[in-house]
Amino acid sequence: MTTKNLLVELFVEELPPKALKKLGDAFAGVLFEQLKAQGLTTSESALTSFASPRRLAAHVSYVLPQAADKAVSQKLMPVSVGLDATGSATPALLKKLAALGADASSVAGLTRAPDGKAEALFYDRRVLGATLAEGLQKALLDAIAKLPIPKVMTYQLADGWSDVKFVRPAHGLVALHGADVVAIEALGLKAGNTTHGHRFEALADPVVLQHADSYAATLSKDGAVMASFADRRAEIVRQLAAAASTVGGGVTAIDDDALLDEVTALVERPNVLVCEFEKEFLDVPQECLILTMKANQKYFPLLDSSGKLTNKFLVVSNISPKDPRFVIGGNERVVRPRLADAKFFFDQDRKKTLQSRVEGLGKVVYHNKLGSQGERVERVRAIARAIGQQLGGDVLAKKADQAAQLAKTDLVTDMVGEFPELQGIMGRYYALNDGLGADVADAIEDHYKPRFAGDDLPRNDVGLVVALADKLETLVGMFGIGNLPTGDKDPFALRRHALGVIRMLVEKDLLLQIHPLINKAYATFAVPLDKSENFVREEMGGFLLERVQVMYKDEGPNISAVLYAGGLRYWAEIPKRLAAVRTFAALPEAPALAAANKRIANILKKGDAVDARVSQALLAEPAEIALHKAMSDVVPKANAQFEAGDYTASLQTLAALRAPVDDFFNGVMVNAEQTDLRLNRLGLLATLHAAMNRVADLSKLAA
Repeated sequence: MTTKNLLVELFVEELPPKALKKLGDAFAGVLFEQLKAQGLTTSESALTSFASPRRLAAHVSYVLPQAADKAVSQKLMPVSVGLDATGSATPALLKKLAALGADASSVAGLTRAPDGKAEALFYDRRVLGATLAEGLQKALLDAIAKLPIPKVMTYQLADGWSDVKFVRPAHGLVALHGADVVAIEALGLKAGNTTHGHRFEALADPVVLQHADSYAATLSKDGAVMASFADRRAEIVRQLAAAASTVGGGVTAIDDDALLDEVTALVERPNVLVCEFEKEFLDVPQECLILTMKANQKYFPLLDSSGKLTNKFLVVSNISPKDPRFVIGGNERVVRPRLADAKFFFDQDRKKTLQSRVEGLGKVVYHNKLGSQGERVERVRAIARAIGQQLGGDVLAKKADQAAQLAKTDLVTDMVGEFPELQGIMGRYYALNDGLGADVADAIEDHYKPRFAGDDLPRNDVGLVVALADKLETLVGMFGIGNLPTGDKDPFALRRHALGVIRMLVEKDLLLQIHPLINKAYATFAVPLDKSENFVREEMGGFLLERVQVMYKDEGPNISAVLYAGGLRYWAEIPKRLAAVRTFAALPEAPALAAANKRIANILKKGDAVDARVSQALLAEPAEIALHKAMSDVVPKANAQFEAGDYTASLQTLAALRAPVDDFFNGVMVNAEQTDLRLNRLGLLATLHAAMNRVADLSKLAA
């Protein structure tokens, strides 16, 4: 059968820009998979998706006009149910056949085949392949039904009686197999070969599509529309770079993929223009200006080579007039009040110190079970003082206390009230305005870090302490009231907070133990929590441990070996221990020692608690005497290396025990009938087990 290329387009009113890319990929993807499932594509078929503000479309190459017929064997029922004692069809069988469009004459052609313990009857028939019209109708309806629509709207059709539900009102449907229209329907529309172009710049309306393969080219030529999301995005990137180069001075447009995707979803034929605003607005912190330009106006601010904001910006227009001055002037007029508001908020906020705003936090609700932001701040201060004292004495504790007290005060400023995304950032600017030291000001901004995966950690010790205290308070509070993450739901971002705590402990090499930290945080809650301290410590400790394993999932069993080591006190040691385990695992002795360690652990689990003590007088067999002597030589050296923090050398030293350990298990009966011999051998194994598992639990490495 001759194949042709297929084009399907759904023309609608403006689609939600933040969802457009996902909608376009989903529409085309489901359509293609459904055609494939019905046998209407070939091994050479390829998919191209299109998405613009007012259309979703898909182009599929090498599509068949009809799927091939196929043989189907359908199980009917057990033989004992379908045939009576004489071998004749039962009423139940005849009824089943009738439902399939067959009659009693088909009984003779039924086949028998084993089906579990019984034998069943099967009806073999040849099913006609679906026509393209049938298959595409099903595929299109499925693609529409499975669209990840943010919010459905209901609208009335032209008949005045019917209504449909869709993301936006649909006004056109195109279905072309080569040059032929495929007769399908959806959303009250019948397929044709016409669509619509740009609202203002199309050369023809409607735009007539002569062939499935001419879709993009015809829309571009007659409709002034770039139908491909990817091509439109690439064109915007090209134009942004070109426009920035005309400004000169090494300026570049701000790099923001989310903004780029959103703007791509707002225009059908992009035209980038250079605009500017008054330099006096540059006195406002650039984060405020950048945010208002990006969030409110979808503009691309221009930064100089040092990353400093300039007074020029780029706008991606959807029209291309011969004289762009009116478009440029209009955008400059629109942005000016936004920047003026930001300047007003900044000037007003600086009239009050952060210290004077502390009292206002008492009126801001944090959580109905955990009190106000003011109460929360006092808890964070107490935790920060304790951590600061432990890490840096009185000086660090005092600065951390001050930063913790002021860290949330920008929440009650006008600027953060207007732009919540600037919390912390504005606190730093206002702290510097108040004459506070840079370390405290930086800590106020940094205590939210890391805000996301891969984000920087706080830049100084004060920020590190406050960030750690802030996240611990959140975690303990939420665990204390049973507000835990479930599945993919994590409204208080506890997983992110947990990863932040872990990263700070590990990457900043902090010698802090997690359970004492949890205890300190729990003790700061004046309000009674629903859960006990023991519950929070165990549950939250386990939660954090799971996150550590997620962080190091690429390490495989190595991370489990390190986390369950007998000598692990601080998570800061994890990277160093992992490096030691990787080196050890490459040694030829490693597999045998890991297996032996697992065997020892199993032996020790089966009996009662065993003291790790050995009496030389009770060592009877040559192999156990040899093992004890080898341990006497090797273990002290390995322990000294462990205490010095040379974990790699410690494990390499212990590798020398492989031969005496193998000989011990080959020549010694551990569970001897004589009680004192048995306990002594178990004590020898317990001593060996403790020595071998200080750096890592080697049994976790056993296959």
